[in-house]
Amino acid sequence: MDNQARIVIVGGGIMGVGLLYHLAAEGCEDVLLIEKGELTSGSTWHAAGQCPNLVGNYNLAKIHDYSISLYRELERLTGQAVGWHGCGSVRFALTERDLDWFRYLRGIAANVGYHMEIIDAQKIAKLNPFVSTEGVRAGAWTRNDGHADPSGLCNAMARGARDLGARIVRHNLVTDIKALPGGEWELATEQGQVVAETVVNAAGCYARQVAQMVGTDLPICNIQHHYMVSGPVPELEERSEELPVMRDPYASAYLRQEQKSGLIGIYEGERLAEAWPPSGLPPWESDSELFSDDLERLMPWLGRAMARMPIFEPAGIRRIVNGAISHSPDGLPMLGPVAGLRNFWLCCGSSFGIAQGAGSGKYLAQWMLHGDSEINMTGFDPRRFGIFADADYMGARGRQDYSRTYATPFPGEELPAARRCRSSPLYDKLKAQGCVYTEAFGWERPKWFSPDGREEQYSFRHNNVFELVRDECLAVRERVGVLDLSGFAKYDVTGHDARAMLDRLCANRVPRRGRIALTHVLSEGGRIGAEMTITNIDDETFYVLSAAGAELRDLDHLEQGRHPGDEVRIDNVTDRRGVLVLAGPRARDVLGRLTDAPLDNSAFRWLTAKEIDIAGLPVRALRVNYVGELGWELHPAMEHMEALYDALKEAGAESGIRDFGLYAVNSLRMEKAYRSWGAELTNEVTLIDAAMDRFIKFDKGDFVGRDATLEQRDRTLQLIYFSLDAGDADVAGGEPIFAGDECVGVTTTGGYGHVVGQSLGFGYVPPSLAEPGTALTVDVLGQRRSMTLHHDPVYDPANLRLRA
Repeated sequence: MDNQARIVIVGGGIMGVGLLYHLAAEGCEDVLLIEKGELTSGSTWHAAGQCPNLVGNYNLAKIHDYSISLYRELERLTGQAVGWHGCGSVRFALTERDLDWFRYLRGIAANVGYHMEIIDAQKIAKLNPFVSTEGVRAGAWTRNDGHADPSGLCNAMARGARDLGARIVRHNLVTDIKALPGGEWELATEQGQVVAETVVNAAGCYARQVAQMVGTDLPICNIQHHYMVSGPVPELEERSEELPVMRDPYASAYLRQEQKSGLIGIYEGERLAEAWPPSGLPPWESDSELFSDDLERLMPWLGRAMARMPIFEPAGIRRIVNGAISHSPDGLPMLGPVAGLRNFWLCCGSSFGIAQGAGSGKYLAQWMLHGDSEINMTGFDPRRFGIFADADYMGARGRQDYSRTYATPFPGEELPAARRCRSSPLYDKLKAQGCVYTEAFGWERPKWFSPDGREEQYSFRHNNVFELVRDECLAVRERVGVLDLSGFAKYDVTGHDARAMLDRLCANRVPRRGRIALTHVLSEGGRIGAEMTITNIDDETFYVLSAAGAELRDLDHLEQGRHPGDEVRIDNVTDRRGVLVLAGPRARDVLGRLTDAPLDNSAFRWLTAKEIDIAGLPVRALRVNYVGELGWELHPAMEHMEALYDALKEAGAESGIRDFGLYAVNSLRMEKAYRSWGAELTNEVTLIDAAMDRFIKFDKGDFVGRDATLEQRDRTLQLIYFSLDAGDADVAGGEPIFAGDECVGVTTTGGYGHVVGQSLGFGYVPPSLAEPGTALTVDVLGQRRSMTLHHDPVYDPANLRLRA
């Protein structure tokens, strides 16, 4: 075995080999994959090989679509049989809300480019004359997907990778990994030492052990999954055409033809799912391992599956496969760098590894080699989880994800497992006032308030909390509102070289003393990596804020932006400081009752900051907010949050102060055309594409991504801001934008502007179609809606309210 490589991949399942193949295809020949057993000997070999197009995440749909496209051609490309069955599939909608989800997914399909058709029971019966459609309202038919032999797929990509110069060493356990002083990694293996510039953990069910070798851990839970193969089915023996795969929420199962037999895969309820092992970590010596079946816990669902496909029941069960599959807490794969480590990446945590292996490998290889991927990788970045994702969290969320495999995901739906990992001191007080919470990076954050005890009826359309959110928005626009946003990521960046470091890291100018600036961190390729607000406290002290979900990602940006010898200290103070947003035309009146500090425009201008006493408490007060009104973000010590909140509520009573939540924030920010990091601002685009040119200061000198941004000044995409004609739903992101009948773009986010009375959204289209007056439509839940494009925000375009 060679003792050096540019990149070493640990793990030879479909995820690791998929990455190996695509790194080699991108021209990186010096790649070594190390597998402790045979290729595919973990979860891959026993997988059922399902490859569906239909997924509810726009970027994940691109991963699936690429995988399927490659698998159809892989045998021709490599000479290795893969057993591809392009039989298509049908997923059932049992309710009107399921059908709305299908309408949304049909829009994703139009954008990504795969076939999807919503069909009635008659068409379902034509595709599969043996299935019962009792209780089925419609089906989502994806004609081009199918299933394949997982080992064949994995070995085909392995052969292709070898042909392109990559190396594979089997039967070689990695026993330790340590960082070397020069920044490289040394891997201890059974066959000797290997030194690598970069290591990728693609160890599947063993990914936690590999992570622990480098002093970290992963929120991955291995769940046992059963599928059963029947005896021969006479009705299938008489057919020459293969039945499509059936996916049934009623049975929580997939049902398909396997040769001339039936195959049923069950995803039983959360309460009954079994982890492997129940506690601790799986043993290294486990290869190609299956577990004893447990039909008793499957019976309620198995009975439903047999009722759905009655021809399977008389054939009996010939074989049961029960093997472990890894699950991440949110069901998305973990693709990207590990927080706090240089050149250590993940390619694991996929519960649908066969369908995702090739696509994950392609887009992760792009990110690793070129600094950016052509799709938005934010949702897959492993740094979306922090230390709050402990063993209990992993187990609860992993089981929850498993049990919801065939559940329809509704907008705004709050799931119960492993909640309240992080919360501000106001949690119980706000809860008692009707606060309904949502979660971001473990933080419980106010979403909306229920003054009458109602519970949200989740829907893709305007629902029963629509009027309550409107009332919160009106309170902020007309009077004053208060919001606990303590989940903001917060850092103190201090030292003699702090300004210089931030200046070379950020595209905008670092603000002068007492001022605030919105700025962005770019990749070397000029794509958007982060959005931060920087407040200059004094000559050597900067207070940096970013999104809750970006806490570890942006900490990496800061840490890795520090050069050797820089006198810079970076402190993550997220848990030490709280945040209260006080906003609205009466915000100055309320605050003025609690402080002696002057608050008028001459003393405390918009985009300035001061450290002042409020109700006798020291507070960093920033005159900035994300809702577009006169107001302040108040940043006290976390232990002062409750006292400050109580003082504001008491002082604001005569001004009609009201609590508001993030539903209202989304409405208010859409009226102001404020972009969202991770949606409008992603690694796919430049600031120029996002119409954020004013935040780039090319004349300030060099900064990361400057030259690459200059080279891309001719837009190929352009962000548009629009309103829609009347309807009972808003864009959610991922809907197709049309010019005539041609799909020309995609939406990113949207919401209803309650104050202006308009449905608003953002999207990307070619620059030639981005001018106001262009005739465009967007498909929202199957309805084509006309768009009106706007250059300026529909609310207060001159920022008079902010500057009041």
